[in-house]
Amino acid sequence: MNVTYTHQSICALKGSTVDISCFYTHPSWQNVTEVSWFNKWESGVTKDLSLNPEYADRLEYHQQTDKDSTLRITDLRESDSTEYKFRFTTDEARWGYSFPGTTLTVTGSQVEVTPKWSSESKTLSCITTCTLSNPNPIYIWYKNGQNLDESNSPQYKDPVSSNYDDSYSCAVKGHEDLLSPAVCVQGQSCSRVTYTKRRICVLKESTVDISCSYVGYYSTTSSFWFRSDKSTPEDLTTDPGYAGRVKYPDKETRRNEGPFILRITDLREEDSAEYRFTFKTNNIEWGHSFPGTTLTVTGNTTLYDTTVNHIELQDKYINHPVNTEVYVVLYILFQVCR
Repeated sequence: MNVTYTHQSICALKGSTVDISCFYTHPSWQNVTEVSWFNKWESGVTKDLSLNPEYADRLEYHQQTDKDSTLRITDLRESDSTEYKFRFTTDEARWGYSFPGTTLTVTGSQVEVTPKWSSESKTLSCITTCTLSNPNPIYIWYKNGQNLDESNSPQYKDPVSSNYDDSYSCAVKGHEDLLSPAVCVQGQSCSRVTYTKRRICVLKESTVDISCSYVGYYSTTSSFWFRSDKSTPEDLTTDPGYAGRVKYPDKETRRNEGPFILRITDLREEDSAEYRFTFKTNNIEWGHSFPGTTLTVTGNTTLYDTTVNHIELQDKYINHPVNTEVYVVLYILFQVCR
């Protein structure tokens, strides 16, 4: 009997999806009776990860045969960083728990600005706490929310000499929605936008608030939300498809910084889209290519929001289901909004 892991270590971005896989062998006359992945063990006792509420609706045994197994974890969190192991049992023996597995490290990206002291010329690097398992990552750079450049190097191609209102952020291509926080190159009060949630799933005919916080180095002259799939950014309050269903509830309190909320009522499935926020000052316009919040509107009858922990919901309806119908509805909704 033996287990061979495809990778000894994996480095993945926070919020992304990872596959951890292995191959295993056993005598041909033995039948496999049980398989499981785990990351905690004590005195030989292991706990199947599929039963761990910390991974509720984020984990599945994506591929499982009598020779190989793949563990898939979605919406990765930094707390998922640990060693993962596979265990199987046949009708005659059980594979042990002490054999080394695959170590997962979950990291976020961030912009490093050097030198840190005052200088007219700065160098920008897109850094992570570990080397990404993607063999040839492409880095995307944004300046004031506008797509600036793509490169195979984590270091931006030119030294930067910026105004105090300029901010920069970076992302790995294919994971644009997992971009780094925008950072100021000069000073601490540059223009920037931070979305409260990157993904939201809600029910058809319900109401949703999509929000962000923003800072304009100078006084804001205009601001609005728009759909990213439109060829030209259009203020949703003037879009006929949202007539009477969209408003900015905090509009009267806005200045040159603070929260900005988009409220959509009577949601329709065709409202499913990515929503972005932009603003103008006398000096800049926040770019239209900066990734925003993706909304999924489902016709199912039970609410699930991918950005929060639903252990309590799962315990109430799945671990102790009222009836089979409730269980099935929840399961379908989990699949739609995962």
